[in-house]
Amino acid sequence: MSIFINKDTRVITQGITGKTGQFHTEKSQEYANGKAAYVAGVNPKKAGEKIFDIPIFSSVKEAKAQTGANVSVIYVPPAGAAAAIWEAVEADLDLVIAITEGIPVRDMLEVRNKIKAKEAAGGKKTLLLGPNCPGLITPEEIKIGIMPGHIHRKGRIGVVSRSGTLTYEAVAQLTEIGLGQSTAVGIGGDPINGLKHIDVLKAFNDDPETDAVIVIGEIGGPDEADAAAWAKDHFKKPVVGFIAGVTAPPGKRMGHAGALISGGADTADAKLHAFEEAGFKITRNPSELGRLLKSLL
Repeated sequence: MSIFINKDTRVITQGITGKTGQFHTEKSQEYANGKAAYVAGVNPKKAGEKIFDIPIFSSVKEAKAQTGANVSVIYVPPAGAAAAIWEAVEADLDLVIAITEGIPVRDMLEVRNKIKAKEAAGGKKTLLLGPNCPGLITPEEIKIGIMPGHIHRKGRIGVVSRSGTLTYEAVAQLTEIGLGQSTAVGIGGDPINGLKHIDVLKAFNDDPETDAVIVIGEIGGPDEADAAAWAKDHFKKPVVGFIAGVTAPPGKRMGHAGALISGGADTADAKLHAFEEAGFKITRNPSELGRLLKSLL
């Protein structure tokens, strides 16, 4: 069992003919069930061609109809990425994973409003992960995104993080101490994104094969505090929490576009306090994540 994706997931790569899309699709194909999982690419100018033995279609709708794909991953450059997200949502896929960094906030606002309007009108709910995220992986089954496959190992610990590199850090520690991962999810650091910590925690809570979770957040925005408030009453499994940006000065953007302290509740200290209130075991040292998690089991 896993959350969001598994060995039966069928994937479309949007932007498959670009340098980044080619590189990461090939790497994902080489991982676990990747050969069977990656079934289509999209590029209107190259429809009918193949790359890595993957057929290229002119639209997501056509790719879905021909291959039965249910998930899309997007490596389209920033200027066209929001339109690519909307194309995948319009095609009624289950999940869209936007890896692209630097999508204009206004574009994301527009596409988010269109997604909400589609759902409100009774249309299919398509989950969005990202943008500006590393993707997600169910170890030894499938990886979708840019994470290094070799550090992952099948196990029963969930990982959810706003930071790509800290996702890898937590995963590598869990693997090193003999605990694997059920699913690792990088939700991305943009101010306007899809799945939040709370959505991923709900999925882990319902997953019988996830025993405990590492939650990694950052300064900026209310997402971690919202997730902690929900988890306090509903989450039934041990959690280790870490917030990046303890030393960040207010008003200065740090790394991610969403990592900006704007008010009182989005500092690292305020978020760590919210985590403690929810019963999470917190640490201010990311090198302790794996060891702390093991001590809770």
